[in-house]
Amino acid sequence: MNVLVIGNGGREHAILLALKKSKRVEKLYCMKGNAGTAQIAQNVDVDFMDAEAVKAFALANPQIDYYVVTPDDPLAAGIVDALEGIGKRCFGPTKAAARIESSKAFAKALMQKYGIPTAKSATFDNYGDALEYVRSQGAPIVLKADGLALGKGVLICKTMKEAEEGLKEIMLDMAFGRAGEKIVVEECMRGLKYDPGEEVSVLAFTDGKTIVPMITSCDHKRAFDGDKGLNTGGMGTFAPCPFWTEELAEEVMQKIMLPTVAAMNAEGAPFKGCLYFGLMRTPDGMKVVEYNSRFGDPETQVVLPMLKTDLLDIFEAVTDGRLADMDIEWESGACVCVVLASGGYPVSYNKGDEITIGDVGDCTVVHAGTAVKGGKLVTNGGRVLNVVAKGRDIGEARAKAYAAVKNISWKGMQYRTDIGIKYREG
Repeated sequence: MNVLVIGNGGREHAILLALKKSKRVEKLYCMKGNAGTAQIAQNVDVDFMDAEAVKAFALANPQIDYYVVTPDDPLAAGIVDALEGIGKRCFGPTKAAARIESSKAFAKALMQKYGIPTAKSATFDNYGDALEYVRSQGAPIVLKADGLALGKGVLICKTMKEAEEGLKEIMLDMAFGRAGEKIVVEECMRGLKYDPGEEVSVLAFTDGKTIVPMITSCDHKRAFDGDKGLNTGGMGTFAPCPFWTEELAEEVMQKIMLPTVAAMNAEGAPFKGCLYFGLMRTPDGMKVVEYNSRFGDPETQVVLPMLKTDLLDIFEAVTDGRLADMDIEWESGACVCVVLASGGYPVSYNKGDEITIGDVGDCTVVHAGTAVKGGKLVTNGGRVLNVVAKGRDIGEARAKAYAAVKNISWKGMQYRTDIGIKYREG
């Protein structure tokens, strides 16, 4: 089969690397891709947010058998609907199902309606009303822009001053564009052992009937060591989550995962694809922090390297509604991903700096924001490279990853030095 993956980041490179292992894949394509995807796939220079351009490409290239749509923006824009409308087979949710991520207000209303455990919240489209509510609730408090904001539209405000400034930033200054026209104001959940809490990401395959969780992972969202600095798209991940148990897995399946799939069916928007559950362990049990309608980035970079089953087989089972027939297997051990970013990320940063990659041992270098110019590998984004390492445990994987990082450089390169050091006591 010939398979095309839509997207241009580290997640897409990681998915292509997993698909490359399939004995059934003949040729890979990536729209638009980056310098890393170009090494294993044919990059296609088409704007994947333009449904008509994507359809025109698909019709002109009947040799492509299957499409994998992974970023949040094209899913929210209905690219899966557009491709399926011309008879193409896809992995990814429809526009209606992708609302579980593209609208935080929709997701919160869904959880409240169907009794899925989450933080107490209220939704506003009027600044004055939102400000009055924030003042009545007090700090700490969480502000979430309703729409998509590159994973950065969440502000955890520890003081009332921060909350009032954050509200102004989202709703009046429009720091996240139209994503902030509506806002979700949420209680700040406390963790069982840690403050503000222990978060875990659980990605799951679902065909709208069956749901199969992947191995757990933990993300480091803040820009700097010790969870300091601004929120980012993710500065590193590790798998599996140290505090995850079979008991927690069963609790999440019965109280969160199965009810979510049932809720989406009841709302007339069955979810088929990868459903991402951002969860927190609290004194009141596991609760939903957020949903994503696709593979997480950089969670995918530590989850898929541990997959033993053919990824294309799983994708097709999801598309065909026969996921229940699949036996999905995972490797033991651990995996760590360290994100290497441009200096200044996530605010302003330079592009076009030459990258040098030396000996990385048995680590995998996953490309995110890279390009080739004048025959040289250069930076082309905020998050540039992901160094991924596997080991018997998180400690061994960390050591391998950071040893490799020392042999990669460009002007202004920044990264966290504490990826994988989290929830140690479990």
